[in-house]
Amino acid sequence: MPFIQVKVFEGELNQEQSKNLISKITNAVTEVTNKKLRDMTWVVIDEIKSGHWGVGGNALGLDDVKKLIETNQ
Repeated sequence: MPFIQVKVFEGELNQEQSKNLISKITNAVTEVTNKKLRDMTWVVIDEIKSGHWGVGGNALGLDDVKKLIETNQ
């Protein structure tokens, strides 16, 4: 039984985006493994409070990540 855990910042995804992400991850897993695993594939989205995530020794928040995305576009 596949168990996939996704971590995002709190408030990063709305309900529709979460549903879409769960569906697409489930599809990807069952395409690679076995379509019979669809009903046994678990996807859990954990929300992390802004500032409780760090990279390179620095705490990051959702606004920091949004700035990084804008910079790289």
